Order: sequence, then structure tokens, then C-alpha cells
Amino acid sequence: MDKYMKVEKRTLLLIACLVWSAAGFNIFRIGFLLYPAYLSVLNLFLSFLIFTVFQFFIFGRIVKKHTGRILGYGEERQFFLKFFDLKSFAVMAFMMAGGIYLRASGFAPERFIAVFYSGLGLSLLLAGILFGRNYLSAAHRKK
Repeated sequence: MDKYMKVEKRTLLLIACLVWSAAGFNIFRIGFLLYPAYLSVLNLFLSFLIFTVFQFFIFGRIVKKHTGRILGYGEERQFFLKFFDLKSFAVMAFMMAGGIYLRASGFAPERFIAVFYSGLGLSLLLAGILFGRNYLSAAHRKK
């Protein structure tokens, strides 16, 4: 493999931070732009509930799993796409395709997009921030 395509393993955490943060911000933005028409205490509660479920049962666990996997690599330099494993790339592709389909087909009402995407996007963004924290922590330990 080309030496220019390999990065320090802790840099994989930074790549994950950037990818997850960008995805989270974009998904949140879609929901947030639709939210004003559906702003209510119930919808805010539902968005918070979605955020909490995704953060504690899915994305928070994924951050821990991938951080451990990345820092556990034996060799210091790794292929830059190894911030995810194959299963995670497949899940990401499925989620992206599903989200695009929901919006483009009109199958999901705007209220659903506003509420669900806001909670999901914030959870993804927080996962990105946590990858960034883990990157800084790994960089600090290296010194």
C-alpha cells in the first residue's frame, strides 16, 4: 500500500471526528431548517428522546468500540479509511440511502424529518466531538 495513504493510528480518530461531525451537522441542519413550522414542547421532547436513544445505545457505544479498535492496532501507521470497519461503512451507506429515500420520496412527513433528523443529527455530531476528544487524549498520551 502506498505510504502516503497511511496515517498514524490516532489520526484515524481525527478523521472519524471530521466525518461524523460533518454528517451530524448536515443531518441536524436539515431537521433544524424544517423545525420552526413544527416547534412544540412535544416535538422538542421527541427530538431529545431520539438524541438520547441514539447517543446512549448506538453512537456512544460505536465511539468506544472504534476508538478501542483503532488504538489497538499493532502497527502505528494505518490506511486512512480504517477509521471504520467494513460493517460500519455498510451501515453508513444504508443509513444515507435510507435518509435520501425518505426525503426524496415524500414518504416521511416534514414533521418527522424535522423531529427525527434534529435528534439524530445532534447525536451524530456529539459522536464526532467524542472522537475528537479521544484524538486529543491519544495525542496527549503520546507526548
